[in-house]
Amino acid sequence: MSAKTTGRVARALRLTRWGMVWERGARAFWPVATILACLFAAFALGIVAAVPPQALLWLAGMALVALIAAAIRGGLSYRRVRAVDAVERLDRTLPDRPLAALADRAAIGGEGALWQAHLAQMQARAAQARAVRPDAGLARRDPFALRLAGLVALAMALLFGGAAQMGQGVQAIAATVSRPLAGDTGTAVGPSWEGWAEPPAYTRRPTIYLNALPEGEVLELPRGSAVSFRLYGDGVTVTQGIGAAVGDDPRAPGFRADASGVIEVAGRRFDVTVLPDLAPLIRAGAAPVRRADGRLVQDFRAEDDHGVMAGRARIDLDLVAVDRRFGLAAPPEPREAVELALPLPRGGDRREVSGQLVEDLSRHPWANLPVTLVLEAVDGIDQTGAAAPMQMVLPGRRFFEPRAAALIELRRDLLWSRENAGRSAEILRAITWRPDGFIDQPLYLQLRGGVRVLESGPLSGEARDKLAEALWKAAIQLEDGGLADALERMKQAQEKLSEAIRNGASPDEIQRLMDELREATDAYTRMLAEQGERDPAERFTQNQGGQRITGDQIQQMMDEIQRLMNEGRMAEAQQLLEQFNRMMENLQVQQAQGGEGQQGQGNPSMNGLADTLRQQQQLSDEAFRDLQEQFGEGQLGQPSERGGEFADRQRQLREELGQQRGLLPGQGSDLGDQAGRQLDEAGRAMEDAEQALRDGDTGGALQRQADAIESMREGMRALSDMLGQQDRRQAGEGQEGQDGQQPEGQPGEGPRAGSDATTRDLRPMLDPLGRQMDGNGNMITLGDPLAEGADPSRRARDLLDEIRRRSGQRERPQDERDYLGRLLERF
Repeated sequence: MSAKTTGRVARALRLTRWGMVWERGARAFWPVATILACLFAAFALGIVAAVPPQALLWLAGMALVALIAAAIRGGLSYRRVRAVDAVERLDRTLPDRPLAALADRAAIGGEGALWQAHLAQMQARAAQARAVRPDAGLARRDPFALRLAGLVALAMALLFGGAAQMGQGVQAIAATVSRPLAGDTGTAVGPSWEGWAEPPAYTRRPTIYLNALPEGEVLELPRGSAVSFRLYGDGVTVTQGIGAAVGDDPRAPGFRADASGVIEVAGRRFDVTVLPDLAPLIRAGAAPVRRADGRLVQDFRAEDDHGVMAGRARIDLDLVAVDRRFGLAAPPEPREAVELALPLPRGGDRREVSGQLVEDLSRHPWANLPVTLVLEAVDGIDQTGAAAPMQMVLPGRRFFEPRAAALIELRRDLLWSRENAGRSAEILRAITWRPDGFIDQPLYLQLRGGVRVLESGPLSGEARDKLAEALWKAAIQLEDGGLADALERMKQAQEKLSEAIRNGASPDEIQRLMDELREATDAYTRMLAEQGERDPAERFTQNQGGQRITGDQIQQMMDEIQRLMNEGRMAEAQQLLEQFNRMMENLQVQQAQGGEGQQGQGNPSMNGLADTLRQQQQLSDEAFRDLQEQFGEGQLGQPSERGGEFADRQRQLREELGQQRGLLPGQGSDLGDQAGRQLDEAGRAMEDAEQALRDGDTGGALQRQADAIESMREGMRALSDMLGQQDRRQAGEGQEGQDGQQPEGQPGEGPRAGSDATTRDLRPMLDPLGRQMDGNGNMITLGDPLAEGADPSRRARDLLDEIRRRSGQRERPQDERDYLGRLLERF
């Protein structure tokens, strides 16, 4: 027999023998397995704990006897599988039993040709051997399908059972076994009571099992801890002096630990020391900052011995500091203080937290007026700590167009007091004395209608608010000079051209749409130039990298699009058209962020990306919080009600990132291209996250959002490296021009390739607080999202902590706690 044939037969014999072992084991011990599965299900599903104590002992004895009997029967009926048994089983499945024939010996003529031919024929048939499928025949041995009932019970226990029910079952059996027999006057062996001390959830301390505490040990509990007992024996009582009782069940008394004292139960004494809970502390960072877009930015830092649960900022009008002239001379109408929630980390250790409050209050009546800012922090028992009041001017949008500024001041006077209605009507009449210079006739007519509203009589609060909203919109329209409408026309022209290219329109139609796009682009850039003349610091020809974009360059880009379309390279023309549209939109974004307050706020590219990153982090946090709420309400796996809203916001962030990508500086350099690739990857991740949100897959969306955040961080780091190189290069050129020498470490031929020292100099650095710095030691203010990020492992830990907290809350339904316990066991 050849080696190949021998190996095939040996493998078939080995598998057949294993199958026979399973057959005989299943035949002998299937009753044992069925009984064990049913017993496990009875414990895991809480059936044992529900059986009355009188019947539990009898049932446990019967189950034990049945298990022992089934094990003895199986052991007596089981027979070891021998090698010859496997050969016999396999040989019966082959024609002419070749394995037995190969073991035969010829009595006469064993070396003859006929015998050799016989052996060769048997070897060929033996080579067809295949392992025999095992068949225990349980269907005829178990006509009532008891084994299937055991399997179903085991599956139900694994899916819906838990460790808590099993523990209760074991305790029930132990209590039954330890119950004194009839006529026995001895004491019970089992515990007559059980007790637990559960600290408040915000302290993140574990629950204490009082029975396990050593004698004489002082029990230290945070204030507000819940102490509960379960009394089993008759005549067992609890006395305490630590706080008010909770609940009215005499068999399950509970207390709230409010003061140090003593607890006594069944002769056991517990000395309780209630730890004081200190009020939280909160400190404001530097003076509030007004961003270029008018938003308030305030840093803060808070701490608490157990953790800060909430924070808020309260803003009140500083009436003493207000310049009470003109429209502010009248007494102000009562207005409630502004309360803003401080952003806090969703999970983790909250004993020391830091963050940044960013809020747009430009439309509030107190905008650009003196106010008092007070920061407050709240702990788990509603203790409040407040920072020292800060005097400031509430940030608001600045208007440079005279008529727009006058309308905003008029709006402020009306919101200050309706007594200014007559004075405001005179001012508004003066502004609208002649329609010349207004953007369009409807705006002029709308403002004239406001004059009639002010002069019609007593002004109601509702009419005042509607008129204030109309004045705000009119001021924005005057300030922007129709820029938003021009941008919208340009976008519509670009979308129609893109649609025509995708649908294969005729050349005449494409040319007509291209001419329409040229006209819309010219109108848009002309309005940007007009606004730049009013404020030279905001000229549209400055992009994020500090390079000028002239009208000739815009024309050259459109000519390139025209050339690609003429050559039939529509895919390339479509891609360049999208880049062109992002670039033109980015000019409008820079216009809104320029001007006053722009100095000293870092590179615009970094600031814009940091804002997008912060908004992406906020969106991810809200989506994760929504997923937690679904989990808490038992709706996990169902579509979120806010999925559409989250998806729309994700799309807006992706479009903003595309705009910033269009004018990313340093294109063509290694670091610039690296930053671009990372932002492209972030855009793809945002697109996947948007689709996942629309499909109701919040978990998948969170993962892709985390990928987008990480890619944006990497892109910003590459951009920071590139800007640091540019700064050092410019500094080196300036130094060389002054003294004719190269600065140290900057030879004229530039850094040598592979120089470790130069590489270390160009690498981003971190300060002791973990904030990123560029190569010059300048701080890159990226905000909290860059510092914290969206680490999936951290999110998993936060969710696991929340599950542990809820599973320890005894007031929750038992079914919910059992389900949480199973989650903890599995994950």
